Amino acid sequence: MLYLFVYIHMQNKDGDYMLTKEQVIELLGPVRDPFLHTTLAETDGIKGVTIKEDKNHVSVKIGISKMNTGEQMQMQQEIVGILKKNGANTVGLRFEQLPEEVIRKYQPAVEQAQEASLMGGNTNTKFIAVASGKGGVGKSTVTVNLAVALARLGKKVGVIDADIYGFSVPDMMGIENRPVVRGKKIIPVERFGVQVISMGFFVEDNSPIIWRGPMLGKMLNSFFSEVEWGDLDYLLLDLPPGTGDIAMDVHELLPTCKEIIVTTPHPTAAFVAARAGQMALKTNHEILGVVENMAYFESKLTGEKEYVFGQGGGQKLAEVLKTKVLGQLPLQQPYMDEEVFAPSVYQEDHPNGQEFRRMAAKVIAKIEEE
Repeated sequence: MLYLFVYIHMQNKDGDYMLTKEQVIELLGPVRDPFLHTTLAETDGIKGVTIKEDKNHVSVKIGISKMNTGEQMQMQQEIVGILKKNGANTVGLRFEQLPEEVIRKYQPAVEQAQEASLMGGNTNTKFIAVASGKGGVGKSTVTVNLAVALARLGKKVGVIDADIYGFSVPDMMGIENRPVVRGKKIIPVERFGVQVISMGFFVEDNSPIIWRGPMLGKMLNSFFSEVEWGDLDYLLLDLPPGTGDIAMDVHELLPTCKEIIVTTPHPTAAFVAARAGQMALKTNHEILGVVENMAYFESKLTGEKEYVFGQGGGQKLAEVLKTKVLGQLPLQQPYMDEEVFAPSVYQEDHPNGQEFRRMAAKVIAKIEEE
């Protein structure tokens, strides 16, 4: 039998309360195996509990389906947090592999869930990834406002904030609530008629995410398979800038995903954005078009346009990628609205809101004519 021993020493501020073995089992029963997506109670994964009353120390042996992974580390932190919150001074954890017969028992359920999920192929949902070559060009702003524009046109829309390190969608949309869990599914937060899930919902106090590629891919997979999206027409993914792990995972997970490339008029931004576009083309992902953000600044006094970042970057990029420019967005802020806090969402009657509506109509026409 393979064992991994982990000892964690943490000081409890409350100090004196002592857990019983029965309470430990009850507290840890709902914790889910990160690969089988079933609870420890269901898999009989709580293999042993020992309590040292003189030291207020709890030792637990946990059976999981896959050892030595980043997901195990996340599970470890979850278990320690639960026990510490409920009175343990110190926690000792041992992990062992679940028996093969238990893994086989629950593996079909995982496969069936994936078939029924958005990735299973049995869905009419259209996937649109919004990508850029570099950060700071307004990719997330485009994602959020295009999603809202599609919803305003009567479509059922979801957004996955897949920019794991630079998540910003909840703040942009003024979302203050967090997802809730119903049964075994996460219910996304709805705002402006758009369902949203983001890494930002699962971290505290704007903490940084320090993860490597495999863990990022697992989180992205969870956003598809463990979230109750319902019957969506469009699911938009706000990708991290560049051509890293997440972008590659999207290409593998969603072979029918289409892409929109965001750039500014600046030649360097367009040059870098071409890499993201070429990656999409090499993986046979159709590019719906290019969005040129920050195309110009228009004076409210004179109506004169100033091309702060130059001209022609969007058109040049579209020519390189053999696609069209979906829209050009000037430098403008949304109207101030004290009753509705959403710092990056343009109102429907705002000039940029109207431009996003035109872009959304183009996207619908292009996808639905196929």
